[in-house]
Amino acid sequence: MVSGLAQAGWRRFAPDADIRRWAAAALAPARAAVRDPANARWHVCEGTWFVGVDALPNGPDGAVAGSGPLTGAVIDAVIAETGPMPDLHRAQVSVTWPGYPRPRAGENAAAFRYRRNRDAAHVDGVRAEGPDRRRYVREPHAFILGLPLTRADPDAAPLVVWEGSHRIMARAFQAAFAGHPPADWPDIDVTKPYQAARREVFETCRRIPVPARPGEAVLLHRLTVHGVAPWAAGAGAGPDGRMIAYFRPELPGGIAGWPVV
Repeated sequence: MVSGLAQAGWRRFAPDADIRRWAAAALAPARAAVRDPANARWHVCEGTWFVGVDALPNGPDGAVAGSGPLTGAVIDAVIAETGPMPDLHRAQVSVTWPGYPRPRAGENAAAFRYRRNRDAAHVDGVRAEGPDRRRYVREPHAFILGLPLTRADPDAAPLVVWEGSHRIMARAFQAAFAGHPPADWPDIDVTKPYQAARREVFETCRRIPVPARPGEAVLLHRLTVHGVAPWAAGAGAGPDGRMIAYFRPELPGGIAGWPVV
């Protein structure tokens, strides 16, 4: 496992020239994605968050706007641990602005309180479905890689992580899936164990804001509980807001290896 990731569930990489060049190249197409009318549905929370799923027009090697393949210390670390990088999807372009969070359309009062007070903390790939918001593991990611594209103050809606939470979540998912073949796991309702494990995380794990700047990289274990903090009063950023590109490639081999630290 990448140094520090197995124990803490996350790692921030120091500024890297290759990542800095990639971020500089990605900024213009990311800005275009935010303005593109075809992406209007991703402007939510009363205009304070651009969700930006699959919004960056990068290739499977991460190349965007002539940047060449995505390289750097964080990529070297992943390859050293897991082997060749999996093909990359079009990156999410997540942008927040002053005022975040405001209620999202269709979000009830309890859900908004959770967004505001608990940073909308979640494990990626666990999808809420149907009117009762039942949870299923639909997207077994290999890891989560965040690459900041703009500078913003540390308290301008940073990523937050719950250190060590991946271990608690792994135990919960392994128990939920016990006795079932991996082919059936995506159809198992994990709502109760997921919510119970998340409560344990809030009670026992340290919540850590992880601000970062272009050239740095943040790597999360796929089971790490994380979210986005509110934009603090007086925090500043440029007109592009706090913008981060996120990659969540599929786990080679599928879901069988997903609930593992």
